[in-house]
Amino acid sequence: MNDSSWGAPPRGGPWGPPDQGYHPGFAPAAPAGPAYDGHEAQQTRPMPIVPDVPAGGDTGGGQDDRDRGTAPLSGPPFRDETRQRWQEPQQPENPQEPMPSSPSGAPQPPEQPGPAGPQNAGPQKKRAGRDLRAAIGVGVALGAVIVASLFIWKAAFVGVIAVAVVVGLWELTSRLEERKSIRAPLVPLAVGGAAMVVAGYVRGAEGAWVAMALTALAVLVWRMTEPPEGYLKDVTAGVFAAFYVPFLATFVALMLTADDGPWRVLTFLLLTVVSDTGAYAVGWRFGKHKLAPRISPGKTREGLLGAVAFAMAAGALCMEFAIDDGTWWQGLLLGLAVAASATLGDLGESMIKRDLGIKDMGTLLPGHGGIMDRLDSLLPTAPVVWLLLVVFVGTG
Repeated sequence: MNDSSWGAPPRGGPWGPPDQGYHPGFAPAAPAGPAYDGHEAQQTRPMPIVPDVPAGGDTGGGQDDRDRGTAPLSGPPFRDETRQRWQEPQQPENPQEPMPSSPSGAPQPPEQPGPAGPQNAGPQKKRAGRDLRAAIGVGVALGAVIVASLFIWKAAFVGVIAVAVVVGLWELTSRLEERKSIRAPLVPLAVGGAAMVVAGYVRGAEGAWVAMALTALAVLVWRMTEPPEGYLKDVTAGVFAAFYVPFLATFVALMLTADDGPWRVLTFLLLTVVSDTGAYAVGWRFGKHKLAPRISPGKTREGLLGAVAFAMAAGALCMEFAIDDGTWWQGLLLGLAVAASATLGDLGESMIKRDLGIKDMGTLLPGHGGIMDRLDSLLPTAPVVWLLLVVFVGTG
């Protein structure tokens, strides 16, 4: 109920709220008599000076105005103007025209035109997000080098693996030092990584394990030549890098040792590339549901299904026509495993890059990033393909 109905003096004018020191519970009582002496009230408690108010108007500018659908003369000086504009409806220019109201009957403010910009534009065409022309050109060039070295001279392909391992280690250790101040020793990693690949090709799995152990020992000793601050994190990162890059790459060399080794390696490469391509194409065209938004926002569940479908189809063809004693159903299982391992490998490197705060590991390959950005799916897939081929058709 409005205070004026009780015969109390007005608490405020149309220009603002009452004085901060006033409280209804402590209002001075009006003197006894037939009329109210406002002058005496001002002497008892100072009141703000306000202009005259038209008769019949509500001086508070509050709920009564909103109930009648009319606007007050002005709002309190401390009220947020933007909030007031939306909460208190404006009086229409034409008094005969009613204010627009919501389904509940409350008057609504007029619609404000939104700013012209991309958000009001029509649907935009999706973009691939990278230079496809450069990516395709680099991919074709790398494929030519790989195929030529595979089928002309196996030892040359071992050299290609070793070079890729050394460059990948250089990219990884450089980013660790730049972003996290972690100084994993590159020299023992590069030498031990190349030796790991060669030992796997020459001596098999036993040679790879021995080379891995010696590389880890070399990292520990090499780091002792520097001050002890940060020793633990540096050697830990070094051992991780030795396992992540050269050791996993050694399984490609192990596949190469079989009689049909070039075809096994080619199957491994084709299935991984096809899985990546299927995920990219299907996800770009139909992707709506995020697969792991906190790790890699660009990957979708639809893309994963595309990777599985493409890899299984390619696996059936490769096992039926490229691998000795292979069958199509084995290829389906192989393709499914490749899609899963390639996706996990991609997500794993995405986690590393997010922790480092970078988009790519390098810029060596236009349209692709760095070598590590191409090895992310291949490295964890290599031991999976090697093991399944051994189970399906033997060591060869």
